[in-house]
Amino acid sequence: MDSNLQSAWIFMGEGATHPAGLFSTRELAEQWILRHQVTGVLTRYPMDQALYDWAIAEGHFAPKFPSQQRSEFVQRFTSAYAEHYHYVDGIEAGA
Repeated sequence: MDSNLQSAWIFMGEGATHPAGLFSTRELAEQWILRHQVTGVLTRYPMDQALYDWAIAEGHFAPKFPSQQRSEFVQRFTSAYAEHYHYVDGIEAGA
């Protein structure tokens, strides 16, 4: 993701259906993750733009089927191209 793009960091805990936290910086998110020793994924999302639209604009995704433009697909869309980090018990996995 372009470093000049305004963004937010969202933490999704393992097994969660809703985000556990929204942070302005990775550093603040990681302080919270470590303090609570949580497990999950921290992902950087563009502000004022859906990840679906961002991925298309950046050339990371192109709908190939009409079903990939329907609301059911768009509302569940995620992309491995979004900057993200995995944590286990508060520690970044693989670090």
